[in-house]
Amino acid sequence: QVQFVESGGGLVQPGGSLRLSCRAAGILFRFNTMGWYRQAPGQQRELVTWITRTDKSEYTGSVKGRFTISRDNAKNTVYLQMDSLKPEDTAVYYCNAVTTDMGVKFDTWGQGTQVTVSS
Repeated sequence: QVQFVESGGGLVQPGGSLRLSCRAAGILFRFNTMGWYRQAPGQQRELVTWITRTDKSEYTGSVKGRFTISRDNAKNTVYLQMDSLKPEDTAVYYCNAVTTDMGVKFDTWGQGTQVTVSS
């Protein structure tokens, strides 16, 4: 059974930092490209960063230079270090695997973790 459990969100002031974690179960984690997605209120869920099985990472323009994705295959866990946070980063953050054509691989989603950036 595929399962994703996200954690680490919270309320932070602009310019602050958070580290998110996502533990996966029921997938061959080390063989998958893993991504972090976010969904802001009233908006569609979007992919913001991903990391391949060979640890190559990519970022969308809005988070490049501020966010860092990493993975620990021994723990089936993907991390997201978020620095220099901005109010527009406020969203629920999710993880999932990413297909070769940049789609969402699994239909199952976790509960997500809320990130709120506000003074």
